[in-house]
Amino acid sequence: MAIKEPGVLLVVEDDTAMRSLICDEFWDLGLRIVEAGDGDEALERITEQTPDLIVTDLRMPAGGLDYVARLRTLAPQCPIILMTAFGDPSVRTEALQAGVTAYFSKPVRMSELKAAVIDALDHKTEATD
Repeated sequence: MAIKEPGVLLVVEDDTAMRSLICDEFWDLGLRIVEAGDGDEALERITEQTPDLIVTDLRMPAGGLDYVARLRTLAPQCPIILMTAFGDPSVRTEALQAGVTAYFSKPVRMSELKAAVIDALDHKTEATD
């Protein structure tokens, strides 16, 4: 799998081991990876530089659906891939209505997450061409 134009990936996850696993998975795609350990840190990173894609946990310090809405406000064109271990159909619906590009229940299959990242980045590239 390859990305047409690699960019900046923001990975937001409060579980250090999970964040490290996700970052390791995407390292070979040529992306510049920026990490954040909670929602507040993610919002700070976005004000420093708007990423090309955000992969984020939902339930973490300073997380939740209001956090997703703040992400969308600060980075309106940025695809957001959301992961949660505490989701149900109503959370999924609300997240998609809030502008999430893709939604995954944990445990996440890395191959599916990687495919979603590549797809989101490729669609973003096509939209800017």
